[in-house]
Amino acid sequence: MLSLKWVFVLQILFTLIYLNTPTSSSDPLVQQRLDKVQHLPGQTFNISFAHYSGYVTVNEDSGRALFYWFIEAAEDPSSKPLVLWLNGGPGCSSIAYGQSEEIGPFHIKEDGKTLYLNPYSWNQVANILFLDSPVGVGFSYSNTSSDVSTNGDMRTAKDSLAFLLKWFERFPQYKGRDFYITGESYAGHYVPQLSQAIVRHNSATKAKSINLKGYMVGNALTDDFHDHLGVFQFMWSAGMISDQTYKLLNVFCDFQPFIHSSASCDKIMDIASEEIGNIDPYSIFTPPCSVKVGYSNQLMKRLIRVGRISQRYDPCTEQHSVVYYNLPEVQQALHVYADNAPSKWATCSDEVSATWKDSPKTVLDVYRELIHAGLRIWIFSGDTDAIIPVTSTRYSVDALKLPTVGPWRAWYDDGQVGGWSQEYAGLTFVTVRGAGHEVPLHKPKQALTLIKAFLKGTSMPSLEQLADS
Repeated sequence: MLSLKWVFVLQILFTLIYLNTPTSSSDPLVQQRLDKVQHLPGQTFNISFAHYSGYVTVNEDSGRALFYWFIEAAEDPSSKPLVLWLNGGPGCSSIAYGQSEEIGPFHIKEDGKTLYLNPYSWNQVANILFLDSPVGVGFSYSNTSSDVSTNGDMRTAKDSLAFLLKWFERFPQYKGRDFYITGESYAGHYVPQLSQAIVRHNSATKAKSINLKGYMVGNALTDDFHDHLGVFQFMWSAGMISDQTYKLLNVFCDFQPFIHSSASCDKIMDIASEEIGNIDPYSIFTPPCSVKVGYSNQLMKRLIRVGRISQRYDPCTEQHSVVYYNLPEVQQALHVYADNAPSKWATCSDEVSATWKDSPKTVLDVYRELIHAGLRIWIFSGDTDAIIPVTSTRYSVDALKLPTVGPWRAWYDDGQVGGWSQEYAGLTFVTVRGAGHEVPLHKPKQALTLIKAFLKGTSMPSLEQLADS
């Protein structure tokens, strides 16, 4: 008979072996149980829901594996839909942004070590799946080092589809569940492209392997020409740049891609950055993080990189994630493979961003295909964002030339105007008043109202609806 002391030692050894060794099981339910997170460092509060994290290998030949964090609904998860959240970049982590400072329940305090429960987490209304995609982002990795420098839109969509098909095998209780995809910024490409891949896969296999009902994107890169047009108009009308720079931006950048723009466009972007000064263009009316002194000159060259931006608004939230996710005990709790973990975890990968391959100039053709397929499609926009501002999104939506079925009107939250909305045949457009690039960070309560309406397929609440309720 082993003493309790030796039993305890053996338990520790088993845990350490598991945490440092990639594991897989032929029984998906066994792997599901292995992925369950028992407790997070810095968690001082109780929770009513289960959550899981780990890896799904999406390409056996090269050893590409994507990291996920799945958080079940706070109440009655079996009755709630499944929502996938994707951040953009390209190269930015959905764990860093979506989970840790936007729609997830586990937000990080200023000490970088302690968590607090987000009262407006979207897991109040859905089961939320966060995915770090593509490889090279967050904890996602490849055994073939060249994969990190050869990412692009097409492979990202293909790998994300492979991830989902395998993830549903690991979590069979969610097969057939109503499924929605959401995200922001460069996920304006990821989300519709993945939706298209799912629709085509279901059609080719003549089976609804994934029960996709719709998607929603925020402050999303949609069409390079219209998005550039809107960015420059927004900055000029807000008094951020000079008349001369506004004219030059339209001459040298309007027809440029957002990814890997020309040297002449970059030169005018630098001038615009100097004129804008040390503000946060992701949220033009809130203070920038003082820790990032001098970063403004680089911002206009990284127009799509999400967030510099909690209990109260904290412009340095990104810094707290860097501290927290580099803690060894946090990585162990989340089942990060020690041998595959980055030497220093970062919110965004410069290598992935700088070496991005294919990026189509527009995804409006994808919208047209998916509107025809009958998906529920919403676009939302924080109206104090200068990265992909509301003017850009309005130009892109207008380019679809959809008939209006619900005229432009204010929507309300607790009796206050939360923003404005217009409903088209096949698409709903919603603005969120006073929100920046990361809408759920700046306006978490209004963002929760937004996701509730989207999942129900109802209009945004009117003042009359609030009075009647």
